[in-house]
Amino acid sequence: MASHDDLPTPPPTTPLRPAGQVKGVSGHLRHAIAMRLVSLTSGPGAPRLNYDTPDGDPGLFGPDAACWQVHGDFTSMMIGGVSALLLQSLHPLAMAGVWDHSTFRQDVMGRLRRTATFIGGTTFGNTADAEALLARVRRIHLQVTGTAPDGRHYAAYDPDLLTWVHVAETSSFLRSYLVYKHPAFSRSDQDRYYAEVSRIAIALGARDVPTSVAQIDDYLAAMRPVLSASERTEEVVRVLRNLPAPFAGARVFSGLLFRAGIDLLPDWSQAMLGFADRANIRRLTVRPAVRHMAQVARWSMRNSVAHRARRRALATPAVAVTEPSLER
Repeated sequence: MASHDDLPTPPPTTPLRPAGQVKGVSGHLRHAIAMRLVSLTSGPGAPRLNYDTPDGDPGLFGPDAACWQVHGDFTSMMIGGVSALLLQSLHPLAMAGVWDHSTFRQDVMGRLRRTATFIGGTTFGNTADAEALLARVRRIHLQVTGTAPDGRHYAAYDPDLLTWVHVAETSSFLRSYLVYKHPAFSRSDQDRYYAEVSRIAIALGARDVPTSVAQIDDYLAAMRPVLSASERTEEVVRVLRNLPAPFAGARVFSGLLFRAGIDLLPDWSQAMLGFADRANIRRLTVRPAVRHMAQVARWSMRNSVAHRARRRALATPAVAVTEPSLER
């Protein structure tokens, strides 16, 4: 994917402090952990968006939205993202587009950061930044066309392909949120989540987008006959299994994310990817470890984009004061 250098960025004086105000030993430790976690989703290959202004701007959804809840938990979103990439790789045409036009294999961290920026920006960003992200992705999609190994034409702007990518992502995000953050998230709120995020898919050009849990389940069942694993799928698995380590200890962290991403996949897709063996053992070992990791991440991330966006949305908009005209 191309870079996002033409997107708006905050003033250069705005500090990146995901842990909030840094005071004392605890504050510095929190900041150090938070900065390392943020390096997985922000840094080279992705822009910094302005989540702090303008005051009173709710963005595309606002702080009461279900998607603000689901997309606001760092750990579950990271795991859901890995799971989504694994699931998306089973679609031959989606895989062809990534293979021919993406730097995924050479710059996986840049790709992951740009994806995280898109999700975060369209969920929590101010209205102008969110719309700029959507416009840029639409422009990029126009350039992503080609022929898959089986001879079929593909285009990233294909409405049906956009729906597949969207469903693979959002169903993975929600599944991860239910497992690692909020198991009691109600069915009505889950439906509300799917209805909200369908707006993003439709804005990109998708059609017949599922907007409820039942519709998502029916859609995934209907898609199974067109999905398959290939050598290209195996390459995606290899890349995700061997993510770069941008900081000390990242290899252990990313390895746990990878196994957790596999665990989240529907059983049928785990089988297609060759991960059906030891699924029960993986679940019993991975989920407790991730829950401990999530506690540390939540403790450290006290000033995440979700927190900053909430302050922006709830702030009182500045009112311009003008002198009364003396003209008659």
